[in-house]
Amino acid sequence: MLKGFFNVPKPQNEPVLNYAPGSAERVSLEAALKEARAVVADIPMYIGAQEVRTGKTLEVRPPHDHQHLLATFHEGDASHVTAAIDAALAAKANWENLAWEQRAAIFLKAADLISGPYRAKINAATMLGQSKNAYQAEIDAACEFADFLRFNVEYMTEIYGQQPPVSPKGIWNRVEQRPLEGFVFALTPFNFTAIAGNLPASAAMMGNVVVWKPAYPQIFAANVIMKIFIEAGLPAGVINLIYVDGPVAGDVIFNHPDFAGIHFTGSTAVFQHIWQIIGTNIHKYKTYPRIVGETGGKDFVLAHASADAQVVSTALVRGAFEYQGQKCSAASRAYIPASLWPAVKENVQRDLASIKMGPVEDFSNFVNAVITEASFDKLAKYIDAAKADAGVELVAGGGHDKSKGWFVEPTVLRVNDPHYETMCEELFGPVLTVYVYEDDKFDEILNVVDTTSIYALTGSIIAQDRYAVAQATQRLRNAAGNFYINDKPTGAVVGQQPFGGARGSGTNDKAGSMINLLRWVSPRTIKETFDPPKDYRYPFLG
Repeated sequence: MLKGFFNVPKPQNEPVLNYAPGSAERVSLEAALKEARAVVADIPMYIGAQEVRTGKTLEVRPPHDHQHLLATFHEGDASHVTAAIDAALAAKANWENLAWEQRAAIFLKAADLISGPYRAKINAATMLGQSKNAYQAEIDAACEFADFLRFNVEYMTEIYGQQPPVSPKGIWNRVEQRPLEGFVFALTPFNFTAIAGNLPASAAMMGNVVVWKPAYPQIFAANVIMKIFIEAGLPAGVINLIYVDGPVAGDVIFNHPDFAGIHFTGSTAVFQHIWQIIGTNIHKYKTYPRIVGETGGKDFVLAHASADAQVVSTALVRGAFEYQGQKCSAASRAYIPASLWPAVKENVQRDLASIKMGPVEDFSNFVNAVITEASFDKLAKYIDAAKADAGVELVAGGGHDKSKGWFVEPTVLRVNDPHYETMCEELFGPVLTVYVYEDDKFDEILNVVDTTSIYALTGSIIAQDRYAVAQATQRLRNAAGNFYINDKPTGAVVGQQPFGGARGSGTNDKAGSMINLLRWVSPRTIKETFDPPKDYRYPFLG
């Protein structure tokens, strides 16, 4: 195996630091936060070897403190998309011909920079730009991002090491894993810095060149990612970072003959629209593009009557309200048996009463702001409508205030109708909707869970009855790509639970696994004959 020959470092999950008062990591992070807030950063695009400043600047403001100007970034236009594609294609030959271990070394160095000297900086950027508390930023920007890079190197060596098991005497059979013919477009979301870095990096690691467009609310941390890649030795043009309006970028990219694939995380509607455009333009491309996407979710927690009420309530509070429910995997609908509901309700109300909400700079705040005013307004509309609905009980929360930041209280709704709109529609915020079912209707509720939503990303069953666990695991096998037993439906760890869903939640190509990396190569089978025949005649002709 290749990894044995080159002694590739065995990946280990990056330890999560706790940021307790007085800890060294807390002191370092507080200093990085103070430093980032003290200046207004000027953020360029990165095209080829150039830092591109257009003069058309847009603002970056912390979602929890929208009166503070954190940075400005230079927005591009169609010409910059074309320039990024040209830079990528110009870098392609040298990059794909670079030995795989040289590519691996760049990303292993990047992982060490992330977990070492850049740790506080990238965590602070994620906290300020995306309103993520210290612990959530640590899990995301430092640990998961480093894990993606280290484990992907491991998976890459396994892929290259997979060769035909048989080569008869006089023949050598082998497989070459080629990069895709063209460039890859990475379109990344606001909510996870690790995803924003992994989507372009995983394709590039396999020898591809990339045009990367992040979501605008994530640009502050995306700039740090790009600086890390450059310091790690990534050659110019391999990953090109642009800030261009989505339709403008798409119009150039999806009409280009060298478009070879898209690595996407975002909304289902956008992904489906992109798929339609690619289908319409399929005759324009040199190859059939790879379409890899992780999209929406309407993730569930299903409790059985045998469940421990405290386990259920903890799973709900953590699963629904960490990072303000802005995880693709966040618990947003729950099904609780009637016998368990009084205790679960009391526990949830008690826990939420103790939770503090406010800016990320105050480490005692569990909940921070939602990402944008548009998100705030959408969530406030749903919450206000629910509070006015006679079929809905406001169990907890319900408040919202945008005078200082986009703050929405953790909100729990109990509905009489299991198909009420907040049970079905993806809200992407701190709103959990609960339906209470009769204990003897567990079999029926399994069908409700399976059919309520178009999505199939994550879900969990909480039960002590093993027959109930087995029944739910089987019946809900297509309802979630990541399924959890006696746990919240969030927190997938690279190398442990590869992440992705099907149905309306994406192509289930499992980020953080070999499955995903296989999408960014095109295999070529090679047969070499050492003593080739010199006569067309076979023995049976004699």
